[in-house]
Amino acid sequence: MDNFVIEMRNITKIFPGVVANDNITLQLKQGEIHALLGENGAGKSTLMSILFGLYQPEEGEIFKNGVKVDIKGPNDANELGIGMVHQHYKLVDVFSVLDNIILGSETTKFGFLKKKDARAKVIELSEKYKLHVDVDALIEDITIGMQQRVEILKMLYRDNEILIFDEPTAVLTPQEIDELMEIMRGFTREGKSILFITHKLNEIMAVADRCTVLRKGKYMGTVNIKDTSIEELSEMMVGRKVNFVVDKQLEKVGETILNIEKLTVSSKRHKNNAVKNISFNVRGGEIVCLAGIEGNGQTEFVHALTGLEKISSGKIELKGIDITKVSIRKRSKLGMSHIPEDRHKHGLILDFRLEQNLVLQRYWEPKFQNHGFIKEQAVREYSDKLIREYDVRSGKGSLTIARSMSGGNQQKAIIAREIDRNPDLLVAFQPTRGLDVGAIEYIHKQLVAQRDKGKGVLLISLELDEVMNVSDRILVMYEGEIVGEFDPKKVTVQELGLYMAGAKRNKEEISNE
Repeated sequence: MDNFVIEMRNITKIFPGVVANDNITLQLKQGEIHALLGENGAGKSTLMSILFGLYQPEEGEIFKNGVKVDIKGPNDANELGIGMVHQHYKLVDVFSVLDNIILGSETTKFGFLKKKDARAKVIELSEKYKLHVDVDALIEDITIGMQQRVEILKMLYRDNEILIFDEPTAVLTPQEIDELMEIMRGFTREGKSILFITHKLNEIMAVADRCTVLRKGKYMGTVNIKDTSIEELSEMMVGRKVNFVVDKQLEKVGETILNIEKLTVSSKRHKNNAVKNISFNVRGGEIVCLAGIEGNGQTEFVHALTGLEKISSGKIELKGIDITKVSIRKRSKLGMSHIPEDRHKHGLILDFRLEQNLVLQRYWEPKFQNHGFIKEQAVREYSDKLIREYDVRSGKGSLTIARSMSGGNQQKAIIAREIDRNPDLLVAFQPTRGLDVGAIEYIHKQLVAQRDKGKGVLLISLELDEVMNVSDRILVMYEGEIVGEFDPKKVTVQELGLYMAGAKRNKEEISNE
């Protein structure tokens, strides 16, 4: 019989209106990477939050090395050697990297904080695991990838032996993902055990030893990775065969929807401009993808395009109308929709009901208000319709508080709201981030459907598979400049990678056809 370092037996967790975990058993072996796979809202994060002490189950028991344990909170979990990197990082933006790592585990003497020893330990761990973080940098000044390394160092600093990663690659670049996989392998070589929540099947195949699959809160089985395939895992997860190839007809390009002329946007992080004198267009009936490694000006560009940030110079035209200085609402009314990069910061009001979030861009329309009073019934009916059409899963339907939903279902709600407005230009920034294969397949179909209706789609993506499969035209952004324009049918992933890393550029070939 196997000796399991962690065993969760018959765990049941119920939230109002939904059974998040229904009699689930999970067994983690010493020194293995064990993947936890499932659709958005399948109960993966809930199960791991129970193991970490954030939730208490209605039924079930947890054993560590065969001994029953009672985990009432994260401090109990840490004492048992269990650490967790959350999907949405738990860091204090105005604190330094060092302060975030030691927060809650401070070493003191006579009431005074002993930072010298802590600093030495953090630097030693950083070098040992090749995490390379600047311990004095403020969290608000470092990239998302670096913030994740800080979360990993928080676990290591507490000498955790069981490491939980909740969607660790959702916000990372391809290079950072490769580095993280190598770090995880290094952990297991030292005897640490990893629970790895993900939607990305190729990552499971590359790094996991075993995989447990959940579907709608129920246990579907555990398989050895060497004995299975991506197709089998996807079918276990969603209950049907998934098409991994995006079906689309040849594009029928129409009039120019978006025209960008010599756009420059300043940077809040450094003296150089984040976006440097870029020009391109998006026409009706095509999906143009802005590809690049995170931190090369994509965020600042999209903020300028959608009105979240002012531009330094240049011009933005939507359907021939100069929108360079118009308000966000005016851009929205003129036909621009925006699926934002950060769903919590710019996509949702987390403490509002789902139905309120779904009319954020439309509540002033006569359909939803009368003399300034919201028509509650009309809002409810519209919200219920979008929830059905886009398969947004939530415990109380339209009445669900947005904060309580899974990350993937929050994303689906935003996509439903933005696409249903029937925009002329859809700006989609990482639209499938944190979504399962079934939901990704659905969102890609929606993007292609917009394009086939003659709409313009501007896709900003870090996922090379998505870039290659969905785009009609690819623009590569590096250090705030567009350094290459490509036809996805004629370029290789390797070639794109060179341009994304700044090793090559063909600026002179870029044109606004």
